[in-house]
Amino acid sequence: MLFQGKSLTCNLLDGGIAELQFNLQDESVNKFNRQTLTELQQATAAIKASSAVKAVVVTSGKDVFIVGADITEFLSLFAQGREQLLKWTKEANALFTAFEDLPVPTVCAINGICLGGGMEMALVCDYRVMSTKAQVGLPEVKLGLIPGFGGTTRLPRVIGSDNALEWIAAGSQNKADAALKVGAVDAVADPEKLRDVAIAMAKEAAAGKLKWQAKRAQKTGPLKLNKMESLMAFSTAKAFIGGKAGPNYPAPMEAVNVVEKAARMSRDEALLVEHEGFANVALSTQAEALISIFLNDQVVKKVAKKAAKAAKPVKQAAVLGAGIMGGGIAFQSASTGTPIVMKDIRTEALDLGMREASKILLKGIEIGKGTPEQMAKTIASITPTLDYAAVKHADIVVEAVVENPKVKDAVLVETEALLRDDAILCSNTSTISIDLLAKNLKRPDKFCGMHFFNPVHKMPLVEVIRGSKTSDETIATVVAWASAMGKSPIVVNNCPGFLVNRVLFPYFHGFSLLLKDGADFTAVDKLMEKFGWPMGPAYLLDVVGIDTAVHAAHVMAEGFPDRMKKEFKDSIEVLFEAKRLGQKNGKGFYAYSEDKKGKPKKDVDPATYELIKGVVADKREFDKQEIIDRMMIPMIIETVRCLEEKIVGTAAEADMGLVYGIGFPPFRGGALKYLDSVGLANFVARCDQFKALGKLYEPTAQMREMAAKGAKYYL
Repeated sequence: MLFQGKSLTCNLLDGGIAELQFNLQDESVNKFNRQTLTELQQATAAIKASSAVKAVVVTSGKDVFIVGADITEFLSLFAQGREQLLKWTKEANALFTAFEDLPVPTVCAINGICLGGGMEMALVCDYRVMSTKAQVGLPEVKLGLIPGFGGTTRLPRVIGSDNALEWIAAGSQNKADAALKVGAVDAVADPEKLRDVAIAMAKEAAAGKLKWQAKRAQKTGPLKLNKMESLMAFSTAKAFIGGKAGPNYPAPMEAVNVVEKAARMSRDEALLVEHEGFANVALSTQAEALISIFLNDQVVKKVAKKAAKAAKPVKQAAVLGAGIMGGGIAFQSASTGTPIVMKDIRTEALDLGMREASKILLKGIEIGKGTPEQMAKTIASITPTLDYAAVKHADIVVEAVVENPKVKDAVLVETEALLRDDAILCSNTSTISIDLLAKNLKRPDKFCGMHFFNPVHKMPLVEVIRGSKTSDETIATVVAWASAMGKSPIVVNNCPGFLVNRVLFPYFHGFSLLLKDGADFTAVDKLMEKFGWPMGPAYLLDVVGIDTAVHAAHVMAEGFPDRMKKEFKDSIEVLFEAKRLGQKNGKGFYAYSEDKKGKPKKDVDPATYELIKGVVADKREFDKQEIIDRMMIPMIIETVRCLEEKIVGTAAEADMGLVYGIGFPPFRGGALKYLDSVGLANFVARCDQFKALGKLYEPTAQMREMAAKGAKYYL
């Protein structure tokens, strides 16, 4: 035994092969925390001091290799400022450099997930052997960061700048065949043979049969690009990556700049450039927000994991109501392993539902995310039927019929009578009270809301709505099933609109007030898209459906008349009366046609201005910050109300609901994280500027108290 620690060990095998094994105690995965880094330094010193070591093989004692750095530990470093962060980064990188500079060849056996710091550990080795089941990558840009343990220095020198920048800027996870193709790994092996192949390669290198010194020299020297090649490569990369990332996500462009600046430098010089680049993005507001989302996502996942322990197994599901939503739910269930019955009263609807599932599957095959065999298996797991009796064996049934309480009530009562006493019944309602829908059910404890978002296969959020009589087991089972379908379930308590629609409609109300006061809807759209929304409010209303929005607005007004009841006729109602329903019939705020790819293309329609001129003031220019404030303040205050009223359990879950459900700008972290970044005192002062607009702009008493104390929603 050369070294024994709590994160890794080093044993001397036959033939002078040292096996350095990562196996973090009391954790299900390996990750780089301070303890692991310290022990890597100690183990490296022990290997270097032993004359018996002829080569080193790096392995993992877990199902994964190393999933990356422990971001929760390193956040405290970010808070210490640039100077301390640069000092720590330099010290941490010295550990990796020391391992890379060992006087013997090194081989890494990548057995599973190998990301971020894990990939950077693999890159310091001379050779990499990868399991066919493993995945590798540098996903730091997803946290608003760039690789900080030598990734931007070593990966371009191993696979070339073009390939490296593509990997780094996309933050992708790459399978074995893709990694081998670009030279990120030197060999691929079946999982059961991986360690043996790595040891054999180490022995060959130790015997001088492999030119490991040349491999190492490639990583420690400059990039092999002349000036013209370098100019072309980085100009192209900047244009492409800059266009994709946009101004709100600086990390991908910082990676390009770092690789370009360091291209003609040695490894040690390049690492200093990387340290500066890492600090630039690590101390940005975007990184703070994106790391917050990552940590919030972990909170949501932990809740789902805990629920799975208390959940009943779901072996058979059913959805009532076909069409696009029903077909989407059926696809999601079937494609993740749970057979599902899709019931409707019309053959045409069933055909539409099956076409929707097939369309999603065919698109997946086109982009390489599925095979014809997988498509056939998924389609075979969906049973379309007109017969109610077909749902009686289901463990869980999702009602997804028209958003009308009387229709839903009739369907739910009829369905409950067919089901086993232990079966769970859910409603995919977006606004209707769960307690209202439960009033005629005999087993309200087995009933809850399960609100999917359209399109189901793309939108990650599922709101699981607890009624006043819903049992804990019912909630746990629905959460576990949603999680098994690859969704991020968030449990919310019952109220009009639940969480997502309850906070979205004050945003739409702010939009209506702006138009009433003379704002141009196209100008508002452009500004809110620049703020970070995937689409502006007018465009979003067209996508949601003007009729759907009018219906939901009435529900919200009835539920919260003090602040959501309009005292004026707005543009949305005018468009609804004119039967301009949005994308579904080709005309809403915008007019729609099909582009060359068959996708909706929006155009400004002069008829819209003519229609709404009776309910809006003459067009005038607004200050940009005023538009942002008037749009965002109502949404943020309503999110706070949901937290204060315990509609949602934590700030983390509230923010994830907004990011996953309505596309709240991720680089702002969610409504409450954004509120913290603005500062409660500043926010309350902004609200007071608009108090004449009504109660939607009035902060809660608790917000004012927190503002006075300098408190935050995130510690």
